[in-house]
Amino acid sequence: MYRAVALWALRRQTDLTDMHRLEQLAKEAQIEFGAEDDQILLNGEDVSVAIRSEEVSTAASKVSSIPAVRRALVAAQRRIAETSSVVMEGRDIGTVVFPEAQVKIYLDADPGERARRRAVELAGRGIAADVNGVAADIRQRDERDRTRTASPLRQAMDADLIDTTGLKLDEVEEKVLRLVRSRTANGKEVGH
Repeated sequence: MYRAVALWALRRQTDLTDMHRLEQLAKEAQIEFGAEDDQILLNGEDVSVAIRSEEVSTAASKVSSIPAVRRALVAAQRRIAETSSVVMEGRDIGTVVFPEAQVKIYLDADPGERARRRAVELAGRGIAADVNGVAADIRQRDERDRTRTASPLRQAMDADLIDTTGLKLDEVEEKVLRLVRSRTANGKEVGH
């Protein structure tokens, strides 16, 4: 959702320090999740690919540091969860958006592994990416997100850490599903 707002701001050539305008964009954005996996619609347009660019990643980190933008999108995230059971990912989902969530998982990996994965993802979309440059971008984004005053990046005290370093996607998926199954049974919470 932050990426969608960032993309819209970039397209409208909005100054990323204009807190008032960015708050307006966050409140006005019609962000929907499409029928396809990972499909994101912004004001009716499929922006699933566009929001994954490095430019948008950097802008999203800046946009997400603005408290009024965070308030607007947290409210939108909570509205989504009011109508159905959800699985959400984000840098403050377990600490701010849903602190009482039934299952909280903090996925992490070695910084070098994260950079390699991101470079491979970009290459798969035809975007040339230098692993060292990607690593530097990731470090800057993480630092910016950890030190922001509004909803800083941190692991929730009750979140389970899964270190994905060296794991394949299906191995990560199995660890996550095993944890979810241990905490839920037919949609009911199970004591830990």
